[in-house]
Parts: sequence; structure tokens; C-alpha cells
Amino acid sequence: MEVRDLHPWPATASEAEAIQDELRPLLVDSPGPPSPRTIAGLDVSYTDDGPLAAAVVVLETTTLNVLEESVATGTAAFPYIPGLLAFRELPTLIEALRALEITPDLLVCDGYGLAHPRRFGLACHLGVLTDLPTIGVAKTSFIGTHTPPAPQRGATSPLLHQGEEVGRALRTQDNVKPVFVSVGHRMNLDNACRNVLKVARHRLPETTRRADRLSRDALSGA
Repeated sequence: MEVRDLHPWPATASEAEAIQDELRPLLVDSPGPPSPRTIAGLDVSYTDDGPLAAAVVVLETTTLNVLEESVATGTAAFPYIPGLLAFRELPTLIEALRALEITPDLLVCDGYGLAHPRRFGLACHLGVLTDLPTIGVAKTSFIGTHTPPAPQRGATSPLLHQGEEVGRALRTQDNVKPVFVSVGHRMNLDNACRNVLKVARHRLPETTRRADRLSRDALSGA
């Protein structure tokens, strides 16, 4: 599949923040596909000494059958800095995406979209580079405050930061900890939460679970 080259890879935090500021106006606010046929999960696993594996798993939405998988391995060339994780993971993720024959209808990242200090997390960055509908689903909140959603599957509560709803806490199963959903590109929050629930058999959506397993397996076999 196609991924656009829109910027060089930065060497410093200030260069990375400048790229986020430059790309943010390219985000598209739209409802997104109501019934995507294919959904891809993306995740990255690391080792202590630097190597990483980026995995993409494309699922058929209704059956959750795996249609295609892609893995790329590399080394983190950018340090871990909160708010700049995309620059650590994207080079290898892009390599895995470009190897796909299928172009998914929706990308689901293990991370954040607009729920980010500069409103440009990993899901936003990937969305702009691919121009595909993209959302972030995180295990914990990065910024903002929320009240616990009701205990039933499908319950939500707003994730608020500086008076703005930047995401939602979503209960994917009864009485489990919520996940945190935020919009990346070409998607709204209502539709993002509906699509996460479609592929959630456990607390984490199957997109995340399967991409995480694939990336871990790739590292352990390296």
C-alpha cells in the first residue's frame, strides 16, 4: 500500500515538534466509514538493546479472519520522549505498511490521536501519511481527565483536556478497565468507538491483540 513521504526524519525533539505542527493542518475531520470491510491493527514491540519489530494485521471486520500480515524489523533511531513516540516507531511501521498488498479501510493504532499535548499523536501522523481513516486505542490515558464510564460494555465517558473532548474512555467488556479511544484522521469519535466495539472480544480490540502478538513473535524469533 502507499505511504506518502511528507517530511525528513528528525534528529532532535524540536525538529520533531516542528514536523507535528507542520502536518497538523492536514488532518481531515470527517465521519469516516460506517462499516469498514477491513480493519488493520498496528503495534510495535521492543527489546532492551534497541531492536524493534513493527507488525500490521489486516482483519475482515465481521469475521475477524486475518486477511494479511506484515512485519518489519529495525532499530529505534529516535529516543523515547513522551509526545514524540511516532518518530521512534513510524519508520519501521511504514516499512511494514508498504509491504501490504491490501489497503485497509481503517487503521487502528496502539496509541493516541488527538488525545495528545499538541493534538498530533501516532494515529494522526499515520493518518496523514497514509490518508486513511485512523484511530488510536490506548490502554491508559496520556493527557486529560475522565470519569469512569458505566460498567456495561459500550459505555463511554469524555476524555477532556483544556476544556476539549480529545477522546473517550470506552468500556469494551462488562466490568473491565476502559480503553482510551481518540481520533486520528478521517474519523469521528462516535464512529471510532463503534468500530472498536465491533472488533473487541476482550478488553483490547482484536486488531491490537493480534498485532501485538505478531510483533512479539517476530522479536523472539529474530
